[in-house]
Amino acid sequence: MSKTAKIVLWTILGIVLIIILVSVLTSVLSGGQTIDYTEVEQHVVNGEIDRIVVDDYNLICYRDGRVVYEATFGRSSYEIEELANWIDAAAANGHQCTFTFTDPNAGSFVSYLIPIIGVVLVCVVFWLLIRQTQGGSSKAMSFAKTKARVNSNIRVRFSDVAGAEEEKTELAEVVEFLKSPRKFSDLGARIPRGILLVGPPGTGKTLFAKAVAGEANVPFFSISGSDFVEMFVGVGASRVRDLFDAAKKSQPCIVFIDEIDAVGRQRGTGLGGGHDEREQTLNQLLVQMDGFESNEGIIVMAATNRADILDPALLRPGRFDRQIHVNLPDVRGREAILKVHARNKPLAPDVNFKILSRMTSGFSGADLENLLNEAAILAARANKKMIGNKELFEGINKVLLGPQKKSRLVTESDKRITAYHESGHAIIAKLCKHCDPVQEVSIIARGMAAGYTMTRPDSDDNHMTKAKLTDLVCELLGGRVAEELVIKDVSTGASNDLQRVTEIARKMVTEWGMSDRVGLVTYQSDSPIFLGRDMEAHNTYSEETANIIDEEVHKIIESAHERAVKLLTENRKVLDNMARVLIERETIYTEEVDKLLEGASVEEIYQYMDKYEKQEEENPFKRFIDQETEKAAHEAAAKETANAEQAGTDVSSQESGVKEPGPSEKPEDKPDDKKDE
Repeated sequence: MSKTAKIVLWTILGIVLIIILVSVLTSVLSGGQTIDYTEVEQHVVNGEIDRIVVDDYNLICYRDGRVVYEATFGRSSYEIEELANWIDAAAANGHQCTFTFTDPNAGSFVSYLIPIIGVVLVCVVFWLLIRQTQGGSSKAMSFAKTKARVNSNIRVRFSDVAGAEEEKTELAEVVEFLKSPRKFSDLGARIPRGILLVGPPGTGKTLFAKAVAGEANVPFFSISGSDFVEMFVGVGASRVRDLFDAAKKSQPCIVFIDEIDAVGRQRGTGLGGGHDEREQTLNQLLVQMDGFESNEGIIVMAATNRADILDPALLRPGRFDRQIHVNLPDVRGREAILKVHARNKPLAPDVNFKILSRMTSGFSGADLENLLNEAAILAARANKKMIGNKELFEGINKVLLGPQKKSRLVTESDKRITAYHESGHAIIAKLCKHCDPVQEVSIIARGMAAGYTMTRPDSDDNHMTKAKLTDLVCELLGGRVAEELVIKDVSTGASNDLQRVTEIARKMVTEWGMSDRVGLVTYQSDSPIFLGRDMEAHNTYSEETANIIDEEVHKIIESAHERAVKLLTENRKVLDNMARVLIERETIYTEEVDKLLEGASVEEIYQYMDKYEKQEEENPFKRFIDQETEKAAHEAAAKETANAEQAGTDVSSQESGVKEPGPSEKPEDKPDDKKDE
């Protein structure tokens, strides 16, 4: 029963109950004493009644216009004759009494309304019961229908998707096929029937699917993988059939299955016995994508970030025969994404997207959208008309670490521990050659962290060298070592650092072949664990090898620990000065860290920070812009020097008449005396 029908039903029932209640109250308030029919005779003869009215089967006795007695009256001829005798006896005693067969309510509105309401009420209740029965049967019949949402007017275009030009090129072929399929069929080409979008969360996989449907201007069927699976056997397979039946009526079209890993996991990995409804759903999906039936005009697109657990039959050619990996955007991609999301946001004239893209290394498209949204909220909170660099800078830190918690009450002991901890990280990061440059050091709590040391990579490197990983382990241990040297005790603040150190060191040994003792052997996969498949997995190496792995992991960590102790001991004065500045000013940046390492005193750092304080309030990116400008000048000078040296080498080669071999040229083989012998 729908909500509206229930409201109507209860309204009608309420009205009827009110009418009945009013009628009963009226009868009670206006009615007299109820007595037996045999007692009425004495009252009539004694003159206590001056008017008698027979209303249906009720005998109502009046005196002076009000009801004094009521009795049941059968309306038989005998009773009427007896009543007439009573009236005559009363007249003989000198009492006047009238007798009428009238209905007091005859012809009134209420007398007609109550029966009508009763009939209408019965009809309404009967109609609602029929509707409920039909609704239940229709729901039972539609339970196995698809839950896919159909949209024939997708407004998303490729121009709304940025930072993935290669992915656009791949998907442009699908759009071209949907627009002009004969162009491909005449050449015997077959467009991929299924396209699987694989990538980390927030990289825009669903947005790509919408853009393809929008560019091709075809119906877009969207459904989640979990919408197929139900507790009832056969429902998922039936919904798959119904989905493709509906899609056939709208060819050409796109069927998009989001989070397909919910229904497409490998078969035979269920825990326990019995019938697996999910596997039956997957079997039906496999048949619909490439079976006996032809679905030439239907292109199936799906998205997942767990392609490793999908069934191999789902990924073979003819089904999802093309996989498109949507990776995190690089620096140019981030700049393009920021411009797309900033279309409807008023930005200050001095906002530089190149600077923002350099500062947001590792951000996904969703992170960048969230960054601009947080900045807009901060600007609105400050009653500003435009989003400035200050809000964007705070938005970056908010997305990375969470909001600042300046109101949190921090004891002097905790503040001192945090200051030395973060100073240890920053100093090690500056002294180790392969660590990323330090951008910001703060003891202001953000999220779950009591403080943070933020480093910014110069470039989006895809590879991590052994030297860089070793320096990173040393940097992560810098906070713990600073506590050991200064506080003479250790705290729980390094728990996350130790987890990361252990993870990096173990992967260096077991996965990346960076241990001479273990060798170039991989003992562990970096793929996520899939319980149904990996629950029976066991180590393929002996206990002796496991001991060697543990020893090598400890060796890497202990070596980095000793190195960190040595570096911080040699720079103890810098450590103390940096901690003092942090306790006093709470946050320092790259320039302050560099000056402290160069031997600047605490007073000099305070003077420098006071000088830039007003400028940073207006533009927090000024430091970063100055750094980038200086860096670009150094790179240009180095490039010019290299070109000059190359030009000098070419001139000297021409003057000597010696031709250097090109990349495809090889020096002539010299005669081999041993070979001649």
